[in-house]
Amino acid sequence: MGMGRTAISAILAFSLAACGGGGGSSTGGGTTAGGSSGGGGGGTNVCSLGSRQDWVRGQIDEWYLFPDLIDQTVTKTNFGSVQGYIDALVAPARAQNRDRFFTYITSIREENALINSGSNAGFGIRLIYNESAQTVFVAEAFENAPAFAEGIDRGTQILEIGGQSVSALMSSGGSQAVVNALGPNDAGVTRSLRIRQPNGSESTVTITKAEFSLDPVSDRYGAKILDNGGTKVGYINLRTFIIDNAAQQLRDAFGVFRAEGVTQIILDFRYNGGGLISVAEVLGDLLADNRTGQVFSRTLYRSSKSAFNETRPFGAEPQAIAATKIAVIGTRGTASASELVANAFIPYLGDNIALVGSNTFGKPVGQIARDRSACDDRLRVVAFRSVNANDQGGYYSGLAGVMPRTCAAADDILTPLGDPGEASIAAALDFLAGRSCSAIGAAPGTTASSSEEPDRQQLMMPDTPSPAQLEVPGLL
Repeated sequence: MGMGRTAISAILAFSLAACGGGGGSSTGGGTTAGGSSGGGGGGTNVCSLGSRQDWVRGQIDEWYLFPDLIDQTVTKTNFGSVQGYIDALVAPARAQNRDRFFTYITSIREENALINSGSNAGFGIRLIYNESAQTVFVAEAFENAPAFAEGIDRGTQILEIGGQSVSALMSSGGSQAVVNALGPNDAGVTRSLRIRQPNGSESTVTITKAEFSLDPVSDRYGAKILDNGGTKVGYINLRTFIIDNAAQQLRDAFGVFRAEGVTQIILDFRYNGGGLISVAEVLGDLLADNRTGQVFSRTLYRSSKSAFNETRPFGAEPQAIAATKIAVIGTRGTASASELVANAFIPYLGDNIALVGSNTFGKPVGQIARDRSACDDRLRVVAFRSVNANDQGGYYSGLAGVMPRTCAAADDILTPLGDPGEASIAAALDFLAGRSCSAIGAAPGTTASSSEEPDRQQLMMPDTPSPAQLEVPGLL
């Protein structure tokens, strides 16, 4: 699954019951390769805090990818929440940049609803903020959600929330103050927003949060064929890997690409925090019509669970193309399953694959789901790492350090996604055409902390994100 909890400000970020916002193919089920995950806990109240903490500890002790990086001195009674206890247990791994809030407790019911249909409640926008400038913009709007119906879309700036200026909110409480002002993600919550459109016009709109389904591939710009000096380029903007129907939407898009003879591809993953590895595998197959049977990725568990290690070859898809050149658009909001797909093609394409935009988050590990249905508890525990055919996969500081080619470009939020004139898409087209570009610089630090990079645009993440916000960074 995607990334996790309180200390993150950029994003977030598996075949088994694992997840690719963290790196596996989440089925949303309550079992893993090891079978049923119920039981444990002790005590008469199975859902007491102590019982839940005991169950979590047992799962981590059994499955955690880094058993030597579990703090054995932690006492559960020192923590008033399950997540606080988890954070303390895996703190040594986090200190080594191996588990940046990827191990977390969530709701079985809410996560299954998200995986099965993309169901969640909110305004249906991704927000991006700049801490230094104290600004908040809409990076993307979902077509079937309330905000889009009120004329809010990519490039809309939010100036006021309920009469409070965003700059004042940011000054007093950072991005979390903005999240608080927007209210809980419950259907029926209404807010008045003062907004400024890219053309400079301002207005006040009143929006009510509602249930809506996330569409993985936008009908407006999710799949297009761009003309690059006479060469047809297939453009895919995949919003998330977490929703089951993403695979069929990708097949539909690549069916068109195949019919048009497309072999050069732009994968726009700039806000994609990951999701289901099963969807990542389908995307890999669709890009590799000429590589059926060759290694897509290898999944590696801790030594005590090595019986579950697996090599996944490229499979056959009727809509597949044989991609000759791929440009992957990324940002610090790009994680997990997105990075997995890009890493898988490095051994085969070499200098014909590039990371465009900025460095990615860096999540070469994945979570499995361990469920305790009596308490609606799903533990997403980091349990495996993914490598490509050359056994490469240690990109904990992002893909920029391992990609054969990189091209630096801005995320031009004032220009629509899918537009060949948008800065990152234009740079991707330059790479595909063999035109020059400037390389992405050194990775900007080992975490996505806003305090370390105050001038960077960051996707907004609540202190306590919902399952949907874990998987779809910036969603509100």
